[in-house]
Amino acid sequence: MDNRDELTQATPEKAAPVPQAAAALTTAAASTLTEEAYRRLEEMIVTLELAPGSVVSEASLGRQLGIGTTPVREALQRLAREHLVQVLPRRGVVVTAVDLRQQLQVLETRRELDRLIARAAARRATARERAAIAELASRLEEVAGEEDIRAFMRIDGELRQALGRAARNEIAAAAVATLHAVSRRFWFFHHGGLAELAETACLHAAIARAVAAAEEAAAVEASDRLVAHMVAFARGTLPGLAADMLLA
Repeated sequence: MDNRDELTQATPEKAAPVPQAAAALTTAAASTLTEEAYRRLEEMIVTLELAPGSVVSEASLGRQLGIGTTPVREALQRLAREHLVQVLPRRGVVVTAVDLRQQLQVLETRRELDRLIARAAARRATARERAAIAELASRLEEVAGEEDIRAFMRIDGELRQALGRAARNEIAAAAVATLHAVSRRFWFFHHGGLAELAETACLHAAIARAVAAAEEAAAVEASDRLVAHMVAFARGTLPGLAADMLLA
């Protein structure tokens, strides 16, 4: 055997592509598309671009978003679990109605979860998280003087996510996340203009300030004030509300 044969035998073969790695990349890309479809569809529903009672299809939504059918279908399944759409086999997807009874039930549940998250975030947030939450409070206070409801809702969404991370309780954060979109859509549907926007923004900012200051009791109190305000707002949308709908 000559030297060339030895070199040929000694040279390691080029590693073949790893199928698992390719599959992981494909899964990650699909997950990102699903999250993007969910985020955009949720915003369209909450801001009434997709009006209550609208009937849509996966295909039409996919074309509108420029996203494939599978991510759109998965996003719609998540929105159905959050009570924003109803999927009707072979008939399409219906955007659910804005419902007062449902809103009051959501707020009753949110009261307890929001308390937990506010308290835990005030206790567990890092210094960097507290600084970021304080900045969100400042942005909310600024938007309180402007009639820009979409800006408020974007900042509110950022605050909700920041508090969920700071609380270090993924179960509670995931549970309350499924309720916020229903609340936000109800508020968007009924909101009464600049005065209501200003008060709501300031109530959210108070929670952020308390969490940023590591004041657990104040954070819980601010959270309770916000939910109480939202309950009163919801009741006010229907004068003469039946007694069985008056949640404490």
